[in-house]
Amino acid sequence: MRIAIDHHTRYRFSKPQDRIVQMLRLTPRDTRDQTVVSWMVSVDCDARLREATDGFGNAVTMLYADGPLKSLDVHVTGEVLTTNADGVVHGSAEPLPPLLYLRATPRTAPGEGLPDFAADSVAGAGDRLDALHRLNRALHARFPCAPDAPDNRASAAEAFAAGSATARDVAQMFIAAARGLEIPARYVSGYRSDSVAHSAPHAWAEAHVDGLGWVSFDPVTGLSPDHHYVRVAVGLDAAGASAIAGTRVGHGLEQLDVDLHVEQLGTDA
Repeated sequence: MRIAIDHHTRYRFSKPQDRIVQMLRLTPRDTRDQTVVSWMVSVDCDARLREATDGFGNAVTMLYADGPLKSLDVHVTGEVLTTNADGVVHGSAEPLPPLLYLRATPRTAPGEGLPDFAADSVAGAGDRLDALHRLNRALHARFPCAPDAPDNRASAAEAFAAGSATARDVAQMFIAAARGLEIPARYVSGYRSDSVAHSAPHAWAEAHVDGLGWVSFDPVTGLSPDHHYVRVAVGLDAAGASAIAGTRVGHGLEQLDVDLHVEQLGTDA
């Protein structure tokens, strides 16, 4: 499938900023099942852009801009060809061993209720893959309408206890639950084609299964991602795979607006 992405992020500041430094995890990499046909990251001010790779193997763009700046617009456009691999990730950059993804973080703290929920969800599973699919479906049933929304910095435990969640939250719940079952799991940020405007990239999870490698699970749908998805960045949690992260030097308040469109252009290359 050919997928087009138009991702526009706008920062507005109540007072001019002296300097802005951002790490942009906005560029997908080629795997066996996705090929980047074209991709461009642009900004609306004089800035230095430096391409790099982070410790998780993600393509990153470092942005350095000197002020005074009252606004900053980051615009990403591109097209990606994808094929359906039934959720199995093939040919991704893997600089780290799977066991690292058993490491807990504050954002993936399971809290009190989530471990019992996970144990009940996977009861009777025939193997690790079956257990993960059961967990994925159970989270979808509990949070059936989790939207793509800006990061509220909630942990998996906080969102589970609150009873309402975003796509980011349920992905972190899946990760926390899988790690509690001694299964390496990680957060994925990317895009899902549905021809609807969004205010944030999509989020899902991957878990490591012996004999298969990394397998994708999307608790928003209860299914494994297919050729409608574009995989961009991975991390231990949402913070580690965020699309944009950085610092600014200056006083005042910040306003963030995101306009994101992901569209299917067809099934032929």
